[in-house]
Amino acid sequence: MKGKIGIVVGLTAGYVLGARAGRQRYEQIKDAYLKVYNTPTVQKQVGKVSDLGKSAAFSVPGVLWDSAVKVTRAATTKGTPGEKLDAALDASKDAADDVKDAAESTADAVKGKNSGGTNGGSNGGTSGGSNGGTKKPAAPAS
Repeated sequence: MKGKIGIVVGLTAGYVLGARAGRQRYEQIKDAYLKVYNTPTVQKQVGKVSDLGKSAAFSVPGVLWDSAVKVTRAATTKGTPGEKLDAALDASKDAADDVKDAAESTADAVKGKNSGGTNGGSNGGTSGGSNGGTKKPAAPAS
């Protein structure tokens, strides 16, 4: 509730101060903002953030899809229902690790800790994740 009250107070204060400053002051502030925003340095950073956002938007869903496929394949292997369940549980644990790695690498990239790519948890939405996409479910016990 305190957060909502703070937002209302902030919006009200902004409206009152803006109304008092008038259109001329608004135009001055807007012109100063546009001058800074359109500088090459700022535009370079805007491009970097845009590219990062695009890559992050595609990496995690790709890993999620690959993980879902792995679990489905594991659940549809040959064997008894118990063996299928065990294989699906093992695959789901691996898939959860892959998703966690992808999310962490995306978060690291956003924070600037990871300069130049991901740490192996995600590879841009292609098949794989952290285990290369080649891990097969455990073979049924005889």
